[in-house]
Amino acid sequence: MEATTGMHTHGHKGDFYVEADGKQEALMTFVMAGEKQMIIDHTEVNPGNNDKGYGKMMVMAAVDFARNNDIKIVPLCPFAKSVFDKTPEIRDVL
Repeated sequence: MEATTGMHTHGHKGDFYVEADGKQEALMTFVMAGEKQMIIDHTEVNPGNNDKGYGKMMVMAAVDFARNNDIKIVPLCPFAKSVFDKTPEIRDVL
């Protein structure tokens, strides 16, 4: 089973998600604060998907998006904040 990440935007809000076998298994929501700041406010992973790395996959997708678009991330979500705390090489987008 291969998991892939994707992104949806809806005006100034959006989400990153993980899909596996055609089903959405995880979701991380964000809101844009102006043009250059993304606030990650919530992360959830469907039951049965613990320890598959889906949460970190979504954070890394957000980091890639931020780097490619010169955006800074504010990780208000405790899970996203913990990924930044544990991963120094992605702190350039904070």
